[in-house]
Amino acid sequence: MRWLPWEYAVRNMGRSPLRLALMVGGSALVVLLVLTAAGFVRGMNSSLQTSGSPDNVIILAAGSEESVERSEISAGVVSVIGSSVAGLRSTAGVDYVSPEIHLDARLHHEPDDERPLPVALRGVTPEALLVHRQVRLVHGHWPEAGQDQVLVGRYALHRLDLPEGEAVLGRTLYFDGRPWTVTGVLASPGSAIDSEVWVPLDVLQTATRRQTLSCVIITLGEAELVDVELFATRRLDLEIVAMSEPAYYAQVATFYRPIQLMTLATAGLIGIGGLFGGLNTLYAAFAARVREFATLQTLGFSRRAILLSLVQEAVLATTAGGLLAAAVALLALDGLAVRFAMGTVGLQIDSLVLAIGLVTALGLGLVGALPPAIACLRLPITTALKAV
Repeated sequence: MRWLPWEYAVRNMGRSPLRLALMVGGSALVVLLVLTAAGFVRGMNSSLQTSGSPDNVIILAAGSEESVERSEISAGVVSVIGSSVAGLRSTAGVDYVSPEIHLDARLHHEPDDERPLPVALRGVTPEALLVHRQVRLVHGHWPEAGQDQVLVGRYALHRLDLPEGEAVLGRTLYFDGRPWTVTGVLASPGSAIDSEVWVPLDVLQTATRRQTLSCVIITLGEAELVDVELFATRRLDLEIVAMSEPAYYAQVATFYRPIQLMTLATAGLIGIGGLFGGLNTLYAAFAARVREFATLQTLGFSRRAILLSLVQEAVLATTAGGLLAAAVALLALDGLAVRFAMGTVGLQIDSLVLAIGLVTALGLGLVGALPPAIACLRLPITTALKAV
């Protein structure tokens, strides 16, 4: 069987610049959407996976293992665990024990602003920097004792419509009618802390009139996880559970799984819509060339050879669109903070996401070319040669 040369498919791409632009542009838009959705899911998974340290243990209320915001435990757990569990990590006599309050808060730019800005609020003490060792203060300073001051994560700046860098220092946010001054910017690359606002624990307790904690996070030294679990099991009066941070964030990831699936499903549906649009474009393009296909068959080329050449044309065009979308994604989308109802996530355009995008581009070319090409090649040669 005679095959059409590869150059034939390449040359045919330039016969209609408008058609080529439509195919490349259309496939680029579809692939860019897929890359955005995959980057969102990848960024969310990466954020949750890197948020937990393997040697950290989170102690929270029994029954609240899937949401620390719902947890309430006695503030006395801090001193009890320090005296009951030996082998916690410590430096200069300071145990790595961080009492914390986690809230889903609504902040405002002005006291009478009716547009709330939802954000994750974490009340902490300076010991938080001991257990969350990946956290860095990139601008400003730690809040002063007793002052209504906050630290804002890098992605939380986008969530709160605040300027980046040192320009945010000194800005005022309002929580529960009280003004809070931004004194610093936090960075915790890849973790959920980038989307949080940190507040001094004692100030937050006063503002919310709350005496309980959401959780206590400790760092293990010579002690093991089973020691803390045993402590939590024996102290029935405290009604607490202990679990490793990676296990906790794995459960949180399960909670967010429907959102990830919905994002991918939406991208898939729009991609199918783009595929049908491409089918129409290719059908019109191939239908205008039926006399050319009939001529090739009279010259001895089989329908299978012509079909392969048409698929090559389509795949080349959609691959070009996929590469264009990948370049745009790397330059403009990688690391971009994206808001959603429950927080902010940085898009992660890595090798896996790019591979998904390129496979999508190849699929668009292959699946998009076959139906119109087969429909046009079914015509009898004599009928096709008479086509106008």
